[in-house]
Amino acid sequence: MSELTNAFSALQYGGAMVYPLLALGVLALIIIFDRATLYFRCLRLPESMLKLIETWDFSWDTLEREIAALGPRNAYGRFFNVILENRERPAWWVESRANDEAGEIEKTLGRALWVLETIVTAAPLMGLLGTITGMMQAFRVIGGSNLVAPTQVTAGVAEALISTALGLLIALIALFAFNLFSRTQARALDTMERLGSRLADHIRLDQEGGLQSLEARTPMEGVRRERMEALR
Repeated sequence: MSELTNAFSALQYGGAMVYPLLALGVLALIIIFDRATLYFRCLRLPESMLKLIETWDFSWDTLEREIAALGPRNAYGRFFNVILENRERPAWWVESRANDEAGEIEKTLGRALWVLETIVTAAPLMGLLGTITGMMQAFRVIGGSNLVAPTQVTAGVAEALISTALGLLIALIALFAFNLFSRTQARALDTMERLGSRLADHIRLDQEGGLQSLEARTPMEGVRRERMEALR
């Protein structure tokens, strides 16, 4: 507890640049909490669904029940629902609609990540600006009189060091969070692409099987018609 008190008291010597840096830090924490909550809720893929899609011969009804259990906010559920709703259409149509939905999901997952990326760059620069202003204050005290006031000099140096340290700390937190979210988003989209290809292959197999059965029935139906006409 005493360490936190000392840290807050030290921020008072950081000068005016501490306040925008603290605002950036609060903004970064809000975005990190928001994205972490969203990713935890939206990127849940049960192992049973993964095994079902990877199975060569599965039931579309079973997959539909698995998707319904995910809920409307789940990213995988949104993606698979598009494929399920269009599975009676040609495979190229299904893949096109699935790609469009994956693009929308990517926008949802990546929302506000650009702010974190900006904070990674802006926070050290703002800390550096505070360093420059603090050192300018220290040099002005030294050069303004023949006698050096130690407290005023150390105040300027403290302002320089505190703003630099705070800017680097905020940038590091934002950098780790940005890389984690970007990696999680990339892995989720890769999984959607892979599983979407599996489902598209199943649709092709179903459609080819239906065409083959239709072609197999057509000659027999012609023979039956000829026999019926001959009997008449």
